Amino acid sequence: MSEIKSLGVSPEVHRYLVEHGTPPDSVQRELIEETQKLGGVSIMQVAPEQGAFLTLFTRVLGARKAIEVGTFTGYSSLCIARGLAPGGKLITCDTSEEWTAVARRYWEKGGVADKVDLRIGPGADTLRALPADPSFDLGFIDADKGGYPVYYEEILKRLRPNGVILVDNVLWTGRVVDASAQDDMTKAIRAFNDKVAADPRVECVMVPISDGLTLLRKK
Repeated sequence: MSEIKSLGVSPEVHRYLVEHGTPPDSVQRELIEETQKLGGVSIMQVAPEQGAFLTLFTRVLGARKAIEVGTFTGYSSLCIARGLAPGGKLITCDTSEEWTAVARRYWEKGGVADKVDLRIGPGADTLRALPADPSFDLGFIDADKGGYPVYYEEILKRLRPNGVILVDNVLWTGRVVDASAQDDMTKAIRAFNDKVAADPRVECVMVPISDGLTLLRKK
């Protein structure tokens, strides 16, 4: 699962880089194993090295208030919640009761259940229902690709200056540069990447972590 998502990295190199970062602990390894049993959809889980990055980045940012669109089985939310400053809170949005039931169990096991506020329903509706004041420190978008522009706009207006949005799957297994790839999701990712690269409200960098991660700082 994680080897497939790590572009241009062999299984051996991937194993090495995971082992030489902060590796998944027993709770995270158990969650990875349980998610893999779901079959092909397990590809939606963030890779171990991306999870370690989320925790470290959240901690370095000093984030107290974070929001995520796309919970799945809870690996990324577990990682973000662990990096929050004392008293911090993560709102995470998803439409699946089934997958997030797994997430709830692992938030409990991981000791972060009190830091995570799960909202079930369409992500756009959940975001629009939030207060409009710019109070979030961190956003993470990892959901349906066609919805990325809406999630981005709704989070950006609620993000404090110097706050950061992280966006997953921006390299889309390399299909973004494959001219023959003309499916709807690939075209949606390309359009989103073009949008944020030209957005004067932010500065951004795209890094080849796992399936590609864009970091956007609100000016």
